[in-house]
Amino acid sequence: MKISRRAEGIAPFYAMEFARNAAELEAQGHHVVKLNIGEPDFGPPPAVLTAAREVSDGRPLAYTGALGLPELRAAIAGFYGHHFGADVDPRRVAVTSGASAALLMSCAALIDPGDGVIIGDPSYPCNRQFAHAFGARVDLIETTAQARFQLTTDDVERAWTDTTRGVIVATPSNPTGTSMPYDELVTMTDLVAARGGWSIVDEIYLGLSDPDPDGRAPRSILATDTPGTAETVVINSFSKYFGMTGWRLGWCIVPDELVGVIERLAQNFYVCPPTPSQYAALACFTPESLAVAEDNRREFARRRDLVIDGLARIGLDVPVVPDGAFYVYLDVSSTGLSSAEFCDRALREAHVALTPGKDFGFAGADRFVRLSYAASTEDLALAVDRLGAFVRAGNPA
Repeated sequence: MKISRRAEGIAPFYAMEFARNAAELEAQGHHVVKLNIGEPDFGPPPAVLTAAREVSDGRPLAYTGALGLPELRAAIAGFYGHHFGADVDPRRVAVTSGASAALLMSCAALIDPGDGVIIGDPSYPCNRQFAHAFGARVDLIETTAQARFQLTTDDVERAWTDTTRGVIVATPSNPTGTSMPYDELVTMTDLVAARGGWSIVDEIYLGLSDPDPDGRAPRSILATDTPGTAETVVINSFSKYFGMTGWRLGWCIVPDELVGVIERLAQNFYVCPPTPSQYAALACFTPESLAVAEDNRREFARRRDLVIDGLARIGLDVPVVPDGAFYVYLDVSSTGLSSAEFCDRALREAHVALTPGKDFGFAGADRFVRLSYAASTEDLALAVDRLGAFVRAGNPA
């Protein structure tokens, strides 16, 4: 059977590879602390579980519209208003089968073969794979610790060519957990629009962001009214802030001219988002569920402090302290091991699963390792102790 060049060109998702290896060790009787996957351990708010049970009463659960339940689209628009400061028309909200489907359809709607797309390095690997799948020339631009591992407007301006069509950014970012300064994000999207391009802004982790130093809640790019926002697609998900990873439910907020395009793509790609998940997700937006999600956000901040302090204690450097998401991007070069060697041996010898930097790009890939602190405080403390013993033992050949 001849495999397509598109499929042959897609690299493995190493976080999942390490998950498989960790499962093999567990099957042998070892206890593995799994910090390689970005999956909250809390699960969804209790009201969501109750709603899921109620909807499983034998009713047909037929297809919904391709863009999702109207009441869920309205609830998401309201959430953006009171939580992220953005006035959003529910018509522009498309509920999707996970944020992955939102990214997939956005790329399908915006990218033609040969188009240039700018993405920061490091970044979530599936973003570039989606763009590649539709024939884009992906320009990975190295970012620095000084810029919090985020693209800058100057980076985009220097990288822009006659064939560049758009920019994909995530703030806060996976794998670094760092955010782009809000004014910088606005300036960047305005620049892209002035060049005739589009922006995709991944806000999946925005709900987990720290408040500003003055206590102000995080804002969506859609909270401002500039030329850039008119050419911007926003991606978000129920997976992270609401802890609903396996429910496969996300959304995108698109400009008016894309609503019909996204609807046609959804109809053809997957018909509609999962109906049971949509009905259950309506319970996310009650005051009780939002209070649970906020408690979880504060717990992630406490876990971050535990991990940052612990890594400093055992001599592993974190160049930029994250301010959102639940990831730490740590530099393991002081151990004399590459990131892949460090992760492989940490799993085999310390029974701690991490993800090497090669999952996220090329810049610094041999030096950096992603640690997800979406695990219990007990597991995080145990992981730091195990890694400390591993580092202190040295690195025998």
